[in-house]
Amino acid sequence: MSYIEILGWLGAFFTLSAYSMTTMLPLRLSAIVANIFFISYGALASVHPMLFLHLVLFPLNAYRLYQITLTTQKIKAARSGTIDVELLRPLLKPERLSDGSYVFRKGDSPDFLYFIENGAIHLDEIDVTLNAGDLLGEIAFFTNAKERTVSARCVGDCTIMKLDEAGFMRLYYQNPAFGFSMIKLVANRLLEGVQAKPEAYKSGAEARRSRSAID
Repeated sequence: MSYIEILGWLGAFFTLSAYSMTTMLPLRLSAIVANIFFISYGALASVHPMLFLHLVLFPLNAYRLYQITLTTQKIKAARSGTIDVELLRPLLKPERLSDGSYVFRKGDSPDFLYFIENGAIHLDEIDVTLNAGDLLGEIAFFTNAKERTVSARCVGDCTIMKLDEAGFMRLYYQNPAFGFSMIKLVANRLLEGVQAKPEAYKSGAEARRSRSAID
């Protein structure tokens, strides 16, 4: 067996390995190695269709590997960091509210996610105040009840930026780092809120049943 034929067999081996992979990172790595062996084999054996095919596939697989690596890095950063608001800005719509105005009330439909540009917003039921740079209104998007779990009231004049549900869900599914950060934010806020005031997170129907039982 010549060394040229060995190159072809190695390319076949790594191609089979790529097809057997269940995760994308090792799949792309195996595919890139197979491309290199087949490019060498195609050039030395003058198998031009094979050479052309793997010259095209090599940069494609390399680019996909770059995308996977970049996404992994973003998810790792999301584990320890905060949500990158710059991802949201192109989709946000500004709105100014006066002191005492309600951004939303408990039981309302979750129509928007909000980013506080200026001012402060108080969450009445759990006695928490959010300030400029904070997000709010995200929990209701993840509940079966599809209703606000608390009321949000402006403390002083506020400028908020709104993202509708369609834009939020599109960004959530298209950007894994944003999605992971959002899940982390929701989980932390639910844990903190339930520990502090569990009754505030009952849905409107549950709250009415509880009052009826007491009466």
